Amino acid sequence: MPMKPPTATHQEKKWRVVKGKPVSYDPPEVLAARSKLTAHLAGHSPERPLEGAVRLLVKWCFSRGQHKDGEYRITKPDTDNLNKLLKDCMTNVGFWKDDAQVASEICEKFWAEVPGIYVCAEEIAPADKT
Repeated sequence: MPMKPPTATHQEKKWRVVKGKPVSYDPPEVLAARSKLTAHLAGHSPERPLEGAVRLLVKWCFSRGQHKDGEYRITKPDTDNLNKLLKDCMTNVGFWKDDAQVASEICEKFWAEVPGIYVCAEEIAPADKT
């Protein structure tokens, strides 16, 4: 998906107290990132949700600026936080029923001449039919 990848992550959730109880909410930056990812992913969702175990390969390519094309990005955001929001959005648009199905995950982040998020999701083991 060619785009400027969002850097806001699921981990940036905020908390407030409502009637004496903590309630979480997404700040505007996270809501915008969720909306952007969902809009881009919606056009790529499979005809049917993937079943069973899923392998997910994601390459986050950020605008390179002064870095070399293809150089690994070793600054924030962390890959696990980037992928959490992405997997939530993939669940919402129907890639699978539950992101717990992701049994194998490879996530890399780079500085790149062409920014974007490259995603490959595939079934690697059948669903348990019992």
